[in-house]
Amino acid sequence: MNIKKLALAGSFFVFLCTHFSHSQDSSPTTFGKGLLNIVGKDSTWSSKVGARMQLLAIANWENSETDGLQNPEQNFLVRRARLKFDGFVYTPKLRYKIELGLSNRDISGGSQFTGNTPRYIFDAVVKWNFYENFELWFGQTKLPGNIERVISSGDLQQVDRSLLNAKFNIDRDMGFQLRHHFKLGKQALIREKFAFSQGEGRNVTVGNLGGHQYTSRLEFLPFGKFQSKGDYKGADLAREETPKLMIGSTYDLNKNAVKTRSNMGTYMFTDTGFYETDISTFFMDFMFKYKGFSLMGEYANRDADDPIAKNLDGTETGDIVQIGNGLNLQTGYLLKKNWELSARFTSIKLDENITGKAPEKQYTLGLSKYIVGHKLKLQTDLSYLTVDQGTDELMFRLQLDVHL
Repeated sequence: MNIKKLALAGSFFVFLCTHFSHSQDSSPTTFGKGLLNIVGKDSTWSSKVGARMQLLAIANWENSETDGLQNPEQNFLVRRARLKFDGFVYTPKLRYKIELGLSNRDISGGSQFTGNTPRYIFDAVVKWNFYENFELWFGQTKLPGNIERVISSGDLQQVDRSLLNAKFNIDRDMGFQLRHHFKLGKQALIREKFAFSQGEGRNVTVGNLGGHQYTSRLEFLPFGKFQSKGDYKGADLAREETPKLMIGSTYDLNKNAVKTRSNMGTYMFTDTGFYETDISTFFMDFMFKYKGFSLMGEYANRDADDPIAKNLDGTETGDIVQIGNGLNLQTGYLLKKNWELSARFTSIKLDENITGKAPEKQYTLGLSKYIVGHKLKLQTDLSYLTVDQGTDELMFRLQLDVHL
C-alpha cells in the first residue's frame, strides 16, 4: 500500500513540475540550485523545488583487549532521501518551507500517536516577517537547539552528526517561534530565538500528551555575519577572509514531558497512563571559521525533576529519563581543490547511577571531497568508540551526497 502511495505521489510531483514549467514563469537552474524555480506570473508566489539523497556504506567491528577486532558487520543503505519546497506566498515577507522524507530511515518511528503511519513530514512551516527584524514562525520545524542539529544533514562536515547530538538534541516540534536580530555597534550581531511548542516531537496527531515545551536561544556574532550562512554549515567552504565567530546558548524546558529524552526517545508508560516530569536541556556552543579553518564546540546537559518513572504505587516502571551531559569538539581544514581533513572528539557522560550507562568517548577522523560544495560531495570517516567497562567499537563509513 505504501508503494502505491509513493508511486502516486511521485507521479503527481512530476505532473506538477511539468505543468508549472509550462504555465508559469520558470527560470533554468544550475546544479545544486533546485530542480525548478517558479514564480507566478503576477509575482504573488514562488516555489523552489529540490531533491537530495545520501547513499551510505558502514562497516563495524567490536574490539576486545584479548581477541582484537571481531564480529564484523556491514550495511548499505539510502540514509536520507528528501523532497524540499520553499518560496513565498502573497508577499516576500510571508515565506514557507516543506520538506518530505522518503527513505526508510526518514519515515521510521510511527506509533499510535502518529496515526500508525510513516512520518513523511519533516518541515511544514510558514515564516512571517511582520515588522522590521521580527519574524513569526508557525508549523513543524527544528527548534532553536544546538548548532549541529540545526545544520542541515546535507551540510555536515563529516558523514553524520555526533553522539552528543544523538543523545541530547531537541529536534523538531509543532508550534510557534519568534525570531529577532539587531546590530550591536558597527559589526556585532545579536540574534534572539524563542519557541513555544507541543513538546511531543514531529508528526504527533493525537494532540498534547503532556505539557508544553519552551525554548530560548541567544546568539552573539562579534565579527558580523558569516558568508553564505556559514555559521550553520560544516567546513569553511567560503574561506572567510576575516575571522568569524558565533557563540550561542539554548535553554529548553519541557513541562510534564512523557518521553525519555524530552520530546525525543521512547514514551514513559505507567499503570495509569503516562509518566510525566519536567525535563530541562541546556546547550552552550560556538562556531569559528577563518581562511579554510573551522572549529565547532558544543556542551549539552539534560536534567529532570524525577528521572525515574513510577507507577501509582511507587514501583519503578523501568523507564528512565536520560539525564547527564556531553561534550563535542570538531575541527577541519579545507585544502586546495576542496579536499578537507577533519577530526572530532565526543564525550558522553549520562548519570550512571540513574541510567545504568557507562561513559563513552568517540574519536573520529574524516576526509571529504567537495565536488560542488555540499551539493555534490564524497565523505568518509573512521571512528573509534570507547566504553568504560564495555566493548570498544571501530566504525568506517563512506557516503555520497547528491543535492539537486
